[in-house]
Amino acid sequence: MVTLYHSLVQFLIMTPWANQLTSTFEVLLNAYPVIIDIPLQWGEMDAFQHVNNTVYFRWFESGRIAYFERLEMMQRKGNQEIGPILAHTDCRFRIPLTFPDTVSIGTKVKAVGDDRFLMECIVVSHRHRKIAAQGSGLVVMYDYVNDCKATVPLRLRQAMERLEGQSLPVYQPQRTAVGRR
Repeated sequence: MVTLYHSLVQFLIMTPWANQLTSTFEVLLNAYPVIIDIPLQWGEMDAFQHVNNTVYFRWFESGRIAYFERLEMMQRKGNQEIGPILAHTDCRFRIPLTFPDTVSIGTKVKAVGDDRFLMECIVVSHRHRKIAAQGSGLVVMYDYVNDCKATVPLRLRQAMERLEGQSLPVYQPQRTAVGRR
């Protein structure tokens, strides 16, 4: 089975329209400044023989952390005790994934408020060349010393805008069935 899969991948790479597939794949991710690749693991599949729903949330987390690392948010400097905390996350599953495959996780910031910012993640299957899932995460800046929300520092907002290559809109909370986001 694995040999057949590798033969198919080799065939696809050698076909004249392989560049078109690659460019389509890149188009799906070009709006995301931070992209990481993660190979699927056999153990991530559930009893229904597809990747378990919880795995997507770990992938989103990995994408957020990669984004934070690009902004140097994960490095504690001096007595800086203000950092990000996830307030809300969601996922829209598009297609089921199975082993073997690799996914690219694209991450970006959509909007920034006084004390929070909204991130968006996308999961793209290399095998299917399609969006497998989309999700968002509302991240609140938190003062871990005083146990309260904190303002998004101006230097962080500016770093996000440099990474995104544009000024970011102001975050507008949305009412949902569960409450305020």
